[in-house]
Amino acid sequence: MVKITDVARHAQVSPSTVSYALSGKRPISPETRERIENSIRELGYRPHAGARSLASSRSRVLGLVLPLRKGIHVPVVMQFATSVLTAAREHDHDVLLLTQSEGEEGIMRVAESAMADAFIIMDVELEDRRLPLLRTMDRPSVLIGFPSDPAGLTGVDLDFAEAGEACVEHLASLGHRTVALVGSPPEVYVRGTGFARRVAAGFTAAADRLGLRSCVHPCPETPAAARAMAEQLVREQPSLTGVVVHNEPITQPLIDAFTAMGLRVPEDISVTAICPDEIAEQTPLPITSVALPTAEIGTRAVGLLMSKLADDDVPETTVLPARLTARATTAPPPRG
Repeated sequence: MVKITDVARHAQVSPSTVSYALSGKRPISPETRERIENSIRELGYRPHAGARSLASSRSRVLGLVLPLRKGIHVPVVMQFATSVLTAAREHDHDVLLLTQSEGEEGIMRVAESAMADAFIIMDVELEDRRLPLLRTMDRPSVLIGFPSDPAGLTGVDLDFAEAGEACVEHLASLGHRTVALVGSPPEVYVRGTGFARRVAAGFTAAADRLGLRSCVHPCPETPAAARAMAEQLVREQPSLTGVVVHNEPITQPLIDAFTAMGLRVPEDISVTAICPDEIAEQTPLPITSVALPTAEIGTRAVGLLMSKLADDDVPETTVLPARLTARATTAPPPRG
C-alpha cells in the first residue's frame, strides 16, 4: 500500500507538505502542488477518507446505515442501496455501507473517525434507539422511513398507510366485502418497524371505514409459510375474496398456493400487493400493486442530505403518495 511518505519521497517534499496539499490547511505553491499531484497519480496513492479533499475537511462519503436484520428482504433493500449509491455519485460522493445491527455505536464510531460526512438511516423503527444520537450529533442525517415522533429529524418515505388504504379501496370498488392483509414477517412487527405497522393501520382503517370484514396476518417469508397461510385464510374466512400482500418473497408463492387449492386468481380471489413495479410486472400473471418507488426514495434522501450539508433548509418530512396500478390479479368477486 502506497503511503504518504512514499508520495513525499517521490515528489521530493516533506510528508507534512503532502498533508497540507491534501487538506488545504496551508497554501502550497502551484509548482509544488503539481509535483505532489503528479506523484499521487503515478504511485496510485489513495488518501484515507479523513484527508481526501484538497480544500476541505470533508470526506465526501455518505454513510448508509442498513442493518440486515431477520425479516428484511435483501433484494428490495439493495434496490434502495443502489439508488443511494447512484445519486451520491452524481454529487461526487461515495457511500460507506454499514450493515451490522450496531445501532448508535456504529454510527458514532464512523462519525468520530471522520469516515463519513453524513448518514442515511434505513429500517427505521417507531421507537428507534438511534434517534437521540441523530438529533444531537454534529453530522446531518436523513431517515428513509419515519419514527413515531419525527420532530427534529429529516425523513423521506412512501406513505405506507395510504398504500394499505389504496389496496382496500381498490378491492372495495370492485365489490369485495371480506379482505385480508398478509403482512411482513412477525419479527418485523415485533421490532416496531414503521412501514409494516403503517400498512396494517391503513389497511384496517380503510376496511373499517368501508364496512368490510378484515383480518391481518404476519407471515414468514418462505414458500411453505405462504402455503400454510393460504390454507389458514380459506379455512378461517370462507367468504374471503380479496387479499393484500405486503411481503415480497411470498407474493407469487401465495398466488400459487391459492391456485393449487383450486381457487382461480382473479376469478375466485383477487390479490393486490405493495412492492416494486418490477416484481409486480414480471410474474406469470401481472399483479395489481402499489408501487414501492425505491429509486425515487433513495434519490430524494441523497438530495435532502446534500442540502443539509450545504446548510440549506429542508422539510422535516417528505411523503411520497401511494400509486396503485390495476393489473391482471384483481376483478369483481364471484357472484353468489
